Amino acid sequence: MPHLEAVTTSPTRADVWNAGNTQCRVQYQLLAEAEPDVLCRALNLFALQFLTPDQVNVQRQDDLLAIEIVMDGLSWHRAQVIAQKLRNLISVCSVALQTADSAWVEAAQAAG
Repeated sequence: MPHLEAVTTSPTRADVWNAGNTQCRVQYQLLAEAEPDVLCRALNLFALQFLTPDQVNVQRQDDLLAIEIVMDGLSWHRAQVIAQKLRNLISVCSVALQTADSAWVEAAQAAG
C-alpha cells in the first residue's frame, strides 16, 4: 500500500470574479430554526468553496439557533454572495452581514 503524502494547497480560494478587490474580515449573524442539520448546511457553503471560518459561535435560544461566523480574506462581493446563499437555506430565518471590525467597535461601544 503506498504511503500517504501531504498535499499542499493554497490557504484560501481566489476570488476570480473580483481579484482586484481588497479583502476584508466579515461577520455573518444568522438566526435559524433549531434543527439538527442547519449548522452543517450553513458551514457547508464555506467548505464547498474551500474556506474555513476563523470563528463560529452557536447558541440555542428555545426553538432558534443564533449563529455567528467570522471569516477573513473575502472580498465584500464574495461575502455578499455567500450571505445570499445562506439566506436561501431552508430553516434560516435571517442573515446579517457586516465587516467584523465594525462589529467589534459596536460591541465595545455598547459595553463602555
